[in-house]
Amino acid sequence: MRRTLTRLALLALTAACLPAYAHDGNDGDRRGGIASVQLGPRPFFLVNEMADSPLKKRLQHCAATREQYKPTLFSIGHRGAPLQFPEHTKESYEAAARMGAGIVECDVTFTKDKELVCRHAQNDLHTTTNILATPLASKCIKPFTPAAFDAAGTLVAPAAAECRTSELTLAEFKTLRGKMDAFNPRGRTVAEYMAATPNWRTDLYAGPTSGTLLSLKEAIALYKQLGVKMTPELKATSVAMPFDGFTQAAYAQKMLDEHKAAGVPARDVWAQSFDLNDILYWVRNEPAFARQAVYLDDANVPADLPSAEQLKAYRAQGVRIVAPPLWALLAADTSGNLLPSQYARNAKAAGLDIITWSMERSGILADGNNGSYYQTFDSAITHEGDMFRMLDVMAQDIGVIGVFSDWPATVSFYANCTGQK
Repeated sequence: MRRTLTRLALLALTAACLPAYAHDGNDGDRRGGIASVQLGPRPFFLVNEMADSPLKKRLQHCAATREQYKPTLFSIGHRGAPLQFPEHTKESYEAAARMGAGIVECDVTFTKDKELVCRHAQNDLHTTTNILATPLASKCIKPFTPAAFDAAGTLVAPAAAECRTSELTLAEFKTLRGKMDAFNPRGRTVAEYMAATPNWRTDLYAGPTSGTLLSLKEAIALYKQLGVKMTPELKATSVAMPFDGFTQAAYAQKMLDEHKAAGVPARDVWAQSFDLNDILYWVRNEPAFARQAVYLDDANVPADLPSAEQLKAYRAQGVRIVAPPLWALLAADTSGNLLPSQYARNAKAAGLDIITWSMERSGILADGNNGSYYQTFDSAITHEGDMFRMLDVMAQDIGVIGVFSDWPATVSFYANCTGQK
């Protein structure tokens, strides 16, 4: 009897620790959903790492008094939760939902048999999956070539490969396993080339039985089960279009058709593209989906950003939401304060809503040199907790409607504590 009671107690404790799922009767036919968000320790670590400020006190009070956190549309899972889970995998999407991401992203490309799948690029299988270590490596458009060094040990030719989804059938694609997106240019072997995960990430969730790749149809079914909304991104192709008769328009239409076939209403979808022509195709042909279509900005430096007049022209053409990178929205003054950028002010003046990308993607912040995402305001970043300063300016002073993050718990915590939807 004692052993039975102990076993029952353990089962009860285990059940209490699992994320709770519940039906949300207000979300159409979406089944399931995460009722109790599990943030883990990171948001609270970041709060403690903040410099003293009214915002820190507010977030500390929230951390000390709030008992439950809820999913929020302000928190968008960028490729899932790829700070620790291989991007665009079932496990990564599940982690994002459990951390409160109300919207989760599937970057969409296609296979040789024109099936839509979730990958960040059509030609990234060599860095995001184990393909080079499988027999399917023979189908890569550019086979692996090892790094070459001169007699002094100086690198003269980096290791290279290129493997595309368009070289594989869906069935072949599904045999692969996701890994952390990385490669070692000095790799002399496939194993060395693949073993390149940055030290601020982890390979703990990229084992031979995890890293499950998904078609878009499977991702939609999973999102419905998790109770999250969807932001599919129509990726640029590495092959010439039309591809075996598959046109760009057919590609853009098929991405939305798969959501419609699954019974997903347009209000639950934020379709994205870096190509304005894709957005305008949806404006003309899918006006219900176009209302939440997101025009992604691929600017690399401030000089690439659209002018105030260009932003007004986007709105006149039917664009309603723009999504620039973080650095496009923020500036820093000489006192280390974060401020809205001129681009941010121009976009709001043009009547555009703003989503931005991507938080939690640059490793340690306090050591400086945080890369392109921080290029316009890196001088003001001195603490790990400055991520909350960034979020606060974007939410309160700019009014962004959503933030992509590689670790959605951080954005989910902020949104819950400050009343973001």
